[in-house]
Amino acid sequence: MNRIFKALLPVIAMGLLASCGSVGEKKVGSLEAKKAELEKLKTERLILDEKIEKLQEEIALLDTGFSGQKPRLVVLSTIEKAEFKHFVTLQGKVDQQNVSYITPAGQPGQIKAIYVKQGDRVRKGQLILKLDDEVLRQNVNAIKQQMSTVKAQLELAKSVYDRQKNLWENNIGTEVQLLQAKTNVETLEGQLNTIEANARAVQAQANQSNVYSDVNGIVDDVTARVGETFTGNHLSGGYVRIVNNSDMKVVVTVPENYAGTIGKGSKVVVELPDEGKSFESVISFMSLSVGATTRGFTAEIKAPVGMDMRPNQTAVVKIMDYAAPDAIAVPLNTIQNDENGKYVLIAVSRNGGLVAEKKAVTIGRFSEDSVEILSGLEPGESLVTEGFQDLLNGQLLTTSDK
Repeated sequence: MNRIFKALLPVIAMGLLASCGSVGEKKVGSLEAKKAELEKLKTERLILDEKIEKLQEEIALLDTGFSGQKPRLVVLSTIEKAEFKHFVTLQGKVDQQNVSYITPAGQPGQIKAIYVKQGDRVRKGQLILKLDDEVLRQNVNAIKQQMSTVKAQLELAKSVYDRQKNLWENNIGTEVQLLQAKTNVETLEGQLNTIEANARAVQAQANQSNVYSDVNGIVDDVTARVGETFTGNHLSGGYVRIVNNSDMKVVVTVPENYAGTIGKGSKVVVELPDEGKSFESVISFMSLSVGATTRGFTAEIKAPVGMDMRPNQTAVVKIMDYAAPDAIAVPLNTIQNDENGKYVLIAVSRNGGLVAEKKAVTIGRFSEDSVEILSGLEPGESLVTEGFQDLLNGQLLTTSDK
């Protein structure tokens, strides 16, 4: 009521001036005179109501049994000390620690088939796509035919050498014939070794047309298309990207004004609103420099192993930048203001009953729906948490269990 009265002072003053300066000048019984008289009576009533309320408050402080005051039904909460935490809430995103762009083991080639799609879970060594290997297979077949021919020639040369050796041991033939037969065998063996080495090389090239995954993970993106030349270069062509989802992280930009209170090791709570999931962790990395455009530090938080997360997913990151282990906190909506500053209402025993009492408080930091109280309250006091609206200092109280 004090606030209402003060707010109406200009109106009251204008009404008094109007009633004093105008009524006498207006014709008695006229509409203007009646309006002026009405304003005068309203002003007098406001003044009387203010006096009555003030007297009620003064009497209530002296006599809790004052019959002119009705007890107010309220809900009380006992004030206790507990740890108070303040969090900075920021928006981040899920990022991957281990991402692999699949590339051919050999030369780039034309894509003949793709065996995976976005979202597929793959294992290390799994076939991802097939490149055109027609020419390589023809080369392999040609070398195999050549190798068969040389093997047949080698068998014949060995047979000739064995006969020539037997003849020489029986003093038949010449030494030159024996040496020529031996040389033919050795020459063909060398040719066969060379062809086999070539065959292995060409076969290895042909096998490289099969492109395999080099990691376990989930196929995050596939931009390669059948018929295109596949290089695996994600900067200049089609690619297959695989993310190891067992090694994910959350990245967030921390404004530079928190440099003194947030750093590596700061506790965080990460929420994934789309998934309805959350986890607690700490900042595992904090950049040393401030981003030129973001004006903040890049912070990273490792995600728990096995948590189902996807790259670029939105994350709400709550970073603890302040903690008081032994503090008093009250609901934010219980804080009120008057001409002397901020206060709360508590219940105190007086003359066998409960009455409301104003307690001036000094507040600290806010945390969601609560506020830290630096001074003004003590543990064990009973805070009025419901029913405090328009509650008067000294007013009788009655409580309801809740």
